[in-house]
Amino acid sequence: MVVNILKNGAASFFLKRQQTILSAAAIIMISVAASRFLGLIRYRLLAHYFGQNIQTLDAYIAASQIPDAIFDILIFGAISVAFIPVFTGLLAKKQKSTAWDLSNSAINLATLVFLAISLVVIIFANFLPPVISPGLVRENPALGNLIANLIRVMIFAQIFFVVSAFLSGILQSFQRFLLPATAALLYNIGIIFGIVVLSPFLGIFGPAWGMVIGAFGQLVVQIPLARKLGTKFKLEINLKHPSLLKILVLMLPRSFSLAAIRASDLVNIALASFLIPGSIVAFNFAQTLYFVPIGLFGTAIAQAALPTLSFEFARQNLADFKNTFLTSFHQILFLVLPSSAILAILRIPIVRLVFGARQFPWESTVLTGRTLIVFSLGLVAAALALLLVRGFYAMHDTKTPVFISIFAITANIILSLVFIFAWHKNVVWLAGAYSFANLVNALLLLFFLDRKIGHFPPTRLFLPAIKMFFASLLMAIFLYVPMKLLDQLVFDTTRTLGLIALTSVASISGILIYLFLTWILRVEEVSILLNLAKKATRTRTTIFQTEEIIEPTSKPV
Repeated sequence: MVVNILKNGAASFFLKRQQTILSAAAIIMISVAASRFLGLIRYRLLAHYFGQNIQTLDAYIAASQIPDAIFDILIFGAISVAFIPVFTGLLAKKQKSTAWDLSNSAINLATLVFLAISLVVIIFANFLPPVISPGLVRENPALGNLIANLIRVMIFAQIFFVVSAFLSGILQSFQRFLLPATAALLYNIGIIFGIVVLSPFLGIFGPAWGMVIGAFGQLVVQIPLARKLGTKFKLEINLKHPSLLKILVLMLPRSFSLAAIRASDLVNIALASFLIPGSIVAFNFAQTLYFVPIGLFGTAIAQAALPTLSFEFARQNLADFKNTFLTSFHQILFLVLPSSAILAILRIPIVRLVFGARQFPWESTVLTGRTLIVFSLGLVAAALALLLVRGFYAMHDTKTPVFISIFAITANIILSLVFIFAWHKNVVWLAGAYSFANLVNALLLLFFLDRKIGHFPPTRLFLPAIKMFFASLLMAIFLYVPMKLLDQLVFDTTRTLGLIALTSVASISGILIYLFLTWILRVEEVSILLNLAKKATRTRTTIFQTEEIIEPTSKPV
């Protein structure tokens, strides 16, 4: 990779198109892996600097919910559901001028709306803490002002994310996945900078201002390539642009769905605030670990598949659409199933490694580990749902996923309320309700997508999944036995090196068992993985493809 950059120059390197879903997904996976790694470092530093004052950390996590929710509902829904498919459709029809006018109007309109809402949030921030963390504020009223002021700082980061998200959507529509993926790293780098450099002076506001710095950097680095591809920045909004109206119509159902998802998240945080101190931290930290394989494999493959699925549907190549979808579906399964087993079995060593064995209290470590094992039960469903939803988006159907999502989220909220207020359970049960809702959501999405597309071949859909599930189940057993033996007889897990050795040896042995079993069972994804590993030695011909446009084929790699 480094040689390629030096030989061709950084600009040429980042201009390369990724021709296949797997090559695009490979870049996204690498960048997501780096981003998640930085994210875990960020959380370890948070635990190190603020773990002994667990309520302050609870307040920081609670405060981040509102800015994130506003961005997801207003912007993220528009990008993933409507903008990329519509923008890509215009490019496929050779209407570049119309596409650029659309992007300019969409960016300006989104920025204007977000600024207006952000101003309202800044003014009325003091009314939010009793809503998002009632138990925390009731126990310690001073935390209410802290949460409100943190929200005011964090909202600035989301403003930069608005433009950055649209630029990422434009670059991805041109099959430029590398720069947007690399830019995402800057967000975590900014927060880490805030924790290490600013926290000694600003306390918990250090990472909050780090968010702003990271978001600004993520925006700035994408501007040159976006302009080179043809993006034009003008202070004008064409409200009569037919495709802009189409985006608004398409995004509304998804925005409602995301609003329901965020409402569920806010309910979980609010309920956790009534539990023992540190419950918000345990829920959030366990969820962070749970999101690592989802982002690394589920998001990467689903995001890389969306432009190709959109092209194939626009050209009415339904056979290619099914083939692309099923290939991506099984690739996600193949990678996420063993990840779920690793998180479930090695939960305590992983929590201690990531968040610190000394700085993070043992009670919080155990609670986070128990929450993580329950989260892992819904991991596969959550990862597959990302692709299933994008299958509907590529077909310009945003309503069906919304209804399904609202149904699943309603079940999640009802179960959570019952678990906490009726049965007086702990935060682990909140994760249980969350995982159950993810399972219901994925099954219903698959059922209705199957009907909409004209049915997937049942044998091709389910047989590989059954094989991979069986292999991952045996892998979990082989993970558990060596972990217990190594913990008791070989490694001193009271020290970091012992934890690293235990986790590494157990994980590698489990993965090798999984690969061997899937190879014996003739799971196709093993061959794909081996071929990708071979091609990875020839960087120019795989990840960094030629300058030709991606053309959908009957056999996507």
